[in-house]
Amino acid sequence: MGEQKRHSRLIAAADAVHTAGEDFRTAAADQTLHTLEPEKFQIPGFSDEEKPVSWIYQNGMVAGPGRSIYNQLMSAPEHERCPLCGHGIVSQLDHFLPKSSYPALCVDPLNLIPACPDCNKAKSDKRAASLEELPLHPYLDRVDGQGWLDAKVVHEDGSVRLEFFVSPPLDWDQVLAARAQNHFKLFGLRRTYAVQANRFIGEIRGQLPELLDSGGMDSVRDHLRTGATSSLSKRPNSWMGVTYRALANDALFCQGAFGV
Repeated sequence: MGEQKRHSRLIAAADAVHTAGEDFRTAAADQTLHTLEPEKFQIPGFSDEEKPVSWIYQNGMVAGPGRSIYNQLMSAPEHERCPLCGHGIVSQLDHFLPKSSYPALCVDPLNLIPACPDCNKAKSDKRAASLEELPLHPYLDRVDGQGWLDAKVVHEDGSVRLEFFVSPPLDWDQVLAARAQNHFKLFGLRRTYAVQANRFIGEIRGQLPELLDSGGMDSVRDHLRTGATSSLSKRPNSWMGVTYRALANDALFCQGAFGV
């Protein structure tokens, strides 16, 4: 009987939840998501102690009739690539506005971002205090069509490594540039990309001396540029493509300073 009453109360809250979703979309369009007050995004008729979000997930979203929608959201990213970092494998749904503060949005598709475990953990239940602190929303901000990721090559004690950073396009305003910087920091992308890039350099290093011997630095540079063009053509912020490009633009590397 208790479960039936809870179900009935949730049905009665449907209009309020629908309104919360509309308010979320309006704020997203107006770039005011950071101003939304959690008090207005509670599920009416429920107290925090009743944990309505947990019940919804256990009895509807994950293990109930909403599972098909859950699966669609999880399978949305191409090649199961996490849209928050562009690297990890999707295995969870992250709430863009945390469900602990905005439970009425706990099953709103636009608030559910498929994510890898590392990104979901990094974001946790953090709330942005300003627009600049708001992470990039992969479906609302759509910044992947422009290249904003860059890297520099560092030669040190005979080794070669890459350091990644955000390089906003000239047509971005200051707020979007700040959001990209904070997104980069929040999800630890500097380290994630550097680790992958430095491993990758170790993998391709073996074929480069032969190219240098047969065609000189131009042959090495052309090889790297081909890799960059191929990788960046579809994903302008691919860490691999940026790695190829940075190495191609580094004269020391192309001249044979491939590291050890």
